[in-house]
Amino acid sequence: MQAAVPRTLKIGSLVSRIVAAVLGGYALAALASVAALALPIDKPQAVLTGMLASFAIYAGAVIWVFAVRSALRAWAGLVIAAVPLLLAAWHAGLGGSAS
Repeated sequence: MQAAVPRTLKIGSLVSRIVAAVLGGYALAALASVAALALPIDKPQAVLTGMLASFAIYAGAVIWVFAVRSALRAWAGLVIAAVPLLLAAWHAGLGGSAS
């Protein structure tokens, strides 16, 4: 019975990391894609920039989630990276882009 508890914790940590990689990475990439609209460039160029950057950001988020020591650090890193992107996306949604 005692061996089942550490195994359950390991599986729970793995599932948490997988969810963070798939859903958290997607959310981070989507935020970056929308936040690119706040850049002071033409709107079509900002869309392309955000779309291309989102692929690299998603891959980086997946690598980050599995590279850190704990699932808590993985989630914290995603949240910390998402806050400035959320602010930039909110600014772009208010019509704050230069174009």
